[in-house]
Amino acid sequence: MTPPVVLTIAGSDSGGGAGIQADLKTFAALGAFGTSVITAITAQNTLGVTAIHGVPADVVAAQLDAVLSDLPVAAVKVGMISDPAVAKVIAARAGDLPNLVIDPVLVATAGSRLGEAAVVAVLLPYAKVVTPNRHEAGALLGRVIETAEEMASASAELADLGPRAVVVTGSELAVDVLRHDGETTLLRGEPVDTRNNHGSGCTFSSAIAVRLAAGDPVPEAVAAAKEYVRRGLRGGSTWRLGAGPGPLDHFGWAV
Repeated sequence: MTPPVVLTIAGSDSGGGAGIQADLKTFAALGAFGTSVITAITAQNTLGVTAIHGVPADVVAAQLDAVLSDLPVAAVKVGMISDPAVAKVIAARAGDLPNLVIDPVLVATAGSRLGEAAVVAVLLPYAKVVTPNRHEAGALLGRVIETAEEMASASAELADLGPRAVVVTGSELAVDVLRHDGETTLLRGEPVDTRNNHGSGCTFSSAIAVRLAAGDPVPEAVAAAKEYVRRGLRGGSTWRLGAGPGPLDHFGWAV
């Protein structure tokens, strides 16, 4: 059986825990064939980001055109976008990007700024699902978001900007808020005691894209992605890969 094709448009993480690398691992683990368009190259490890080199917009466009002209892409995940010109390239091709999931990557775990809220905001009206964590939702809305109630309010406000669904995540509490079809749902999970959460947001959004490609409705796709991330956090909870927060176990189905 031919697997569904899922595309990630994102930055490369040289440490392998987040970005393009986490996306492709997630696609493979969940049975999809992964393709990629790289928007930036980062020098990065578990301790942080030391350098970022943006890929020119015309090269991003060439990568995107190459994939779309040949492969039957069924879903698309967008991650790190720091260049307004790159955002325009994606927006211009939005009609050819089915089941578009946008993970507004703005700040790395260690605090390095990776993107600008104004650049990401350009893409929100084209998205089927947007998956900010509470800090990213706060950056997009210009305020601090801490509680579940504030997350719920933020999800509704972001949904008013055009995406069909918004999931505001609060990973340290295992509580997420889904806004879909005008309804707000609190999604509670089991917290995982681990420092190894690098790439959890990338993994979550990529898992949603895979499930949408497989035909799941949004609520079911979000629930499946949340469970996949939980398993990944548990599987890698005792790993010691590097001196800082390590990655998830993307293939840890036994936990």
